[in-house]
Amino acid sequence: MTHTILQPEGWAKPIGYANGVAASGRQVYVGGQIGWNGQCEFETDDIVGQVRQTLENIVAVLAEAGARPEHITTMTWYFTDKQEYLANLKGIGQAYREIIGRHFPAMAAVQVVALMEDRAKIEIQAIAVIPE
Repeated sequence: MTHTILQPEGWAKPIGYANGVAASGRQVYVGGQIGWNGQCEFETDDIVGQVRQTLENIVAVLAEAGARPEHITTMTWYFTDKQEYLANLKGIGQAYREIIGRHFPAMAAVQVVALMEDRAKIEIQAIAVIPE
């Protein structure tokens, strides 16, 4: 693996993400994915279910480039309800570990007023680097 986690000396270790990642290789940019299936249909309005589908969508796009979840270097999570997100962290974490594994890239999480699809509760954008 050519990824290096960047953890400044003396900083508290983050839980569930990295402060920074250095990587070299072929870059893969995954546009914002939401919690609908490949036919653009929502199967649930449950935030954990939508996170699960969103992560599965990211993994599917990565696979098209020959990338795997452990190649992800950064993710930006956009959600519409911070309280709903926080109230479901256990289920979201479980879905994350089942789909992405115990790989924690640099991340940002942002509450937004709305997403382009009204039923969407989460959108995630990712960047991966495939080692050369």
